[in-house]
Amino acid sequence: MVCGGFACSKNCLCALNLLYTLVSLLLIGIAAWGIGFGLISSLRVVGVVIAVGIFLFLIALVGLIGAVKHHQVLLFFYMIILLLVFIVQFSVSCACLALNQEQQGQLLEVGWNNTASARNDIQRNLNCCGFRSFNPNDTCLASCVKSDHPCSPCAPIIGEYAGEVLRFVGGIGLFFSFTEILGVWLTYRYRNQKDPRANPSAFL
Repeated sequence: MVCGGFACSKNCLCALNLLYTLVSLLLIGIAAWGIGFGLISSLRVVGVVIAVGIFLFLIALVGLIGAVKHHQVLLFFYMIILLLVFIVQFSVSCACLALNQEQQGQLLEVGWNNTASARNDIQRNLNCCGFRSFNPNDTCLASCVKSDHPCSPCAPIIGEYAGEVLRFVGGIGLFFSFTEILGVWLTYRYRNQKDPRANPSAFL
């Protein structure tokens, strides 16, 4: 049987929103795990991850309620929000995949200079000091400072992982952007289908 009926559209939409719910809880859990184990001390980074997780959870909740109740208004707003998220996420994912090494270095340096707490986390976890060079007057939490060996700059170490991380983030973003456009299409089709259990004259 081809998946084109009311029940099939409803089940697919519910399954998609359950997936979004799991992803949102995973993001919140990763942020909490990073703080709990001391891997991340930057409140800005953690706040962004948690905010994205909560936003995704609310979107999934609206979509899930709209799908279960076949609520026309909720489904309409869900479809519009999902379309806007798709546009933003698709653009950011393409930008991550299109960055060359020079642009990656410039982006990393801007982030390095603007986030002191994240900079301390990187220096402590990667055991390096400074971005391209280390000023002895600056604070560095890396263990190499206490040893006799000179500390390596962080730029080469970060650069080894930056390309892979950006490709991974871009690939994941593209995957979820296509699930979002799938959700827009499913919602549009589901809104225009009649509930066979309802009174046909009551359908709007």
